[in-house]
Amino acid sequence: MPLIIPSNSISAGGYEVDNSLRFNDDSTDYLNKTFASAGNRKTWTWSSWIKISTLDKEHNILMGGNTSYNDAYIRITGGNQLRYLIPDGTTTVGTLNTTQVLRDISAWYHIVCVYDSTNSTSNERMRIYINGNRITDFVTELYPSQNQDSYNINNASPHYIGAKHDATTLFDGYMAEVCFIDGQALDPTSFGEFDEDTGIWKPIDVSELTFGTNGFYLDFENSGSLGADVSGNGNNFTVNNLTSIDQTTDTPTNNFCTLNPLDNYYGSGTFAEGNLKVTTPSSGSAFNTGTIGVSSGKWFWEVKYVSDTDGSANYSRIGITGRVATASNDSLGNSNSMQYASINGAKGYNGGSNSYGDTYAPGDIIGVALDLDSGTQTITFYKNGSSQGAIDLALINGGTPTGFWFPAVHYDDGSHSGVFEANFGNPPYSANGYSDANGYGNMSYSVPSGFYILNSKNLAEFG
Repeated sequence: MPLIIPSNSISAGGYEVDNSLRFNDDSTDYLNKTFASAGNRKTWTWSSWIKISTLDKEHNILMGGNTSYNDAYIRITGGNQLRYLIPDGTTTVGTLNTTQVLRDISAWYHIVCVYDSTNSTSNERMRIYINGNRITDFVTELYPSQNQDSYNINNASPHYIGAKHDATTLFDGYMAEVCFIDGQALDPTSFGEFDEDTGIWKPIDVSELTFGTNGFYLDFENSGSLGADVSGNGNNFTVNNLTSIDQTTDTPTNNFCTLNPLDNYYGSGTFAEGNLKVTTPSSGSAFNTGTIGVSSGKWFWEVKYVSDTDGSANYSRIGITGRVATASNDSLGNSNSMQYASINGAKGYNGGSNSYGDTYAPGDIIGVALDLDSGTQTITFYKNGSSQGAIDLALINGGTPTGFWFPAVHYDDGSHSGVFEANFGNPPYSANGYSDANGYGNMSYSVPSGFYILNSKNLAEFG
């Protein structure tokens, strides 16, 4: 099946990560700090969990330095590989560039990079671990000489999380549990473990680690101070263009649905805000879908119809589909899908349009309640919290060929574009704090009784 079912996320039990930070490269989001003095530049460890939103672009995770000639960094390349590079001011003295690619935009990855130039064994001086496994296969592999300083990482120099020194090469996605250990070369088992039931690599509590003088631990739990270091060292980072809205509960221990930029061949949308915002093209396009598909349970999400370039608010379509688009004119409401249209409040299915509910316009928030557990499976749309009535899914010809229903949005106009913002529990806009019965979600309107937010914990219980 070509759509992604989220992987590498823990559904229940053990240590819980409460928050992550959502970086949007269009907004130039990043954190920075200059250390007052150098720490141990021969031995240190970096650990962070990341969920990337964009492929085939460079994402800076950590960078130390202030010019293009002496930047040391941990970065995802434009080829979706992980690159870890140490210069000495004029040349590169150590670099590892993985053959492995990171291409799952629905998964959380754990990245550990170790620097230990005191080690007498050359290939132990720089190490990369992804999801608890050591990476040993590299496109480029160069190790520093013994006792070589790491130059601008852990030096009295600017450090950037999510950007280059000139606020370019920006990270686009989510980060959680960001740790820097000054003076120790730690294995990934200091930060995570394999779940005994699923075998999935998961976070553990790192609060008792010794972080060293320049060490820090960013847990992003303080919405008023997102760069706060909770290691006890007070190595707080300056926040650039990130606000409390960018604090999310999409974490490596509870993975939330987003929109899916990999299912965009015919949609041709432009994604932003951690894949929760899509702008459709002004020429013909198909629908865009979410990353989580469901075959049972009762699920709820919201979509804000933000704007369009038409001005008539005629062509918004919000609903579900059981497949990927197959052509640039594949509308939501054709076969294997159901939609609620703005033009006349119609419901659409099997290529037709039928009377349903109220019209809606930019600024309105459409709730979607999908009931796959009752005897009659239904979808109910809500306009700004007001139900428009249940629709029997049996009306859809062919049902779902994949066996799953996916959230979907579409601006169905061949000459104008539309903008949608999806709320699967972590909206890119101010909401009203309504949650489901399990306490998940930040919704604009009440979650209907018995319905749940699309995340991995709820899926483990009800999916």
